[in-house]
Amino acid sequence: MEAIFKRDRLMAIVMLGAMAALAWGYLVHEARAMVDTGVCCCAGMKMSWPDTSAWNTATLIPLFLMWTEMMVAMMIPSAAPMILTFAMVQRKRRESERPFVPTGIFLLGYLVVWTGFSALAALAQWVLHAEALLSPMMVSTSPILGGGLLIVAGIFQWTPLKNACLTHCRSPLGFLMTDWREGRWGAFKIGLKHGAYCTGCCWILMALLFVAGVMNLWWIAIIAVLVLLEKVAPKGFGVGKIAGVFLAVWGVWMIAART
Repeated sequence: MEAIFKRDRLMAIVMLGAMAALAWGYLVHEARAMVDTGVCCCAGMKMSWPDTSAWNTATLIPLFLMWTEMMVAMMIPSAAPMILTFAMVQRKRRESERPFVPTGIFLLGYLVVWTGFSALAALAQWVLHAEALLSPMMVSTSPILGGGLLIVAGIFQWTPLKNACLTHCRSPLGFLMTDWREGRWGAFKIGLKHGAYCTGCCWILMALLFVAGVMNLWWIAIIAVLVLLEKVAPKGFGVGKIAGVFLAVWGVWMIAART
């Protein structure tokens, strides 16, 4: 029995790792192509950088795909404890000959929420570009915008909403015991709900990609590590609050120094 558990857990870890690695690999490829050739390719569509001309609505498609792959790369590692816990519960139900569903259905619900966030982020980037608030390399050109995002993010790290959402993300088994739903549709709804908590916890951190560059790999990695530490580190709440102070101070400095 223990051997089966270890095998199933290993398979789940490998699959999640492969998804994250594939997303990170393609993200690195796109970032290098943008820097080296000035062309970003996504799903067969090419976008030239630097590009100061107005974007048509068709540009929203590659922007949406770019944000989607970034969310997969950044959020799958931090969601792994919840996904593995769901897989463990389903394995035990299968062993006791009770109804069970594939873990992929739960994961699909989770990813649907972040896909929706990606659509909103792509639209926001499209609008910011149209208003010339982003540089050709997708970095904020406005100290008010960049500093404002940093200050809001810093304050949000200390809010009850942040704490509530992070509590659910840090307690996989407790979340499943409280919000359990039977069947495939139930598993999908659990995934949706966890995705909503996760988005509520991290949305403003994702918006900080506009501050230092949407395709800045170092910045993407820093935010991804912060999100991971908040969710899995023993003192994750403290990590988030310390980061909040740093972000708020950085935002005030940005606005004061450049205005």
